[in-house]
Amino acid sequence: MARKVIDEPSEEVVANAKKDRAARRGPLAGLIVFLKQVVGELKKVVTPTRKELFSYTGVVLVFVVIMMAIVYGLDQLFSFIVIFVFGTPAGG
Repeated sequence: MARKVIDEPSEEVVANAKKDRAARRGPLAGLIVFLKQVVGELKKVVTPTRKELFSYTGVVLVFVVIMMAIVYGLDQLFSFIVIFVFGTPAGG
């Protein structure tokens, strides 16, 4: 079975073409292109349902609580090690 070979330009050629095109455009044209791309990306955004929103919020809160517990535990461990190595601070 014969494969269809497509002659595609190399990445370097594409990058150089983009640089040349950007150099020919003014800063206002670049801003307009950027804003068009922003609007295009915003059209792709899907708003979650109420159920999904509560689910995602719960996952985030559980993750944050777990990370807080890990950081608290490491803080307690390191403070114990520092007090063990250097002793209790004077005057307190």
